[in-house]
Amino acid sequence: MKRILAVAGLATAMLVSGCQNADDTETTEAALADEPPAVEGRAAQAPAASDAATPAAAPAAPGAPIFAVLYPGATPKGPATAGQSPAGPGGMLEFTTEATPDEVVAFYRDRAEASGLKPITTLNREDARAYSAGDGADGTGKLLNVIATPVDGATDVLLTWSNGR
Repeated sequence: MKRILAVAGLATAMLVSGCQNADDTETTEAALADEPPAVEGRAAQAPAASDAATPAAAPAAPGAPIFAVLYPGATPKGPATAGQSPAGPGGMLEFTTEATPDEVVAFYRDRAEASGLKPITTLNREDARAYSAGDGADGTGKLLNVIATPVDGATDVLLTWSNGR
């Protein structure tokens, strides 16, 4: 429980610290238009790093940027929490998926790179994985953070994002 509260606090702090415009380029949307491959026994699987296109997915919340989407086949634990800071909007969504933490992080890493975000940090601790990316010091404050933890045969995911200014 303490870990969940710590992660939620960190995610909230990251959410408030950055933000992006809701309009993204057509070229990035086109790069994200392919459907994910079907995998027997799983709702979805993350693309391999060598895949040319990143799978399409539903936005994590209305107005969320194209890099902040619900993992294909995942089940939200509730509605997304919207946030607003002086720098702009963002949000947080918690969900579960049958995919592994590595698959989840690979999916979001591919989306972030396709959107022009740069890696900030990664975490591999025991079976948990985390990844964050942003548009850099000279950017508008776009930010993506994903934490994936295996729990009872599934993966719990906390996804946070900032749309930028």
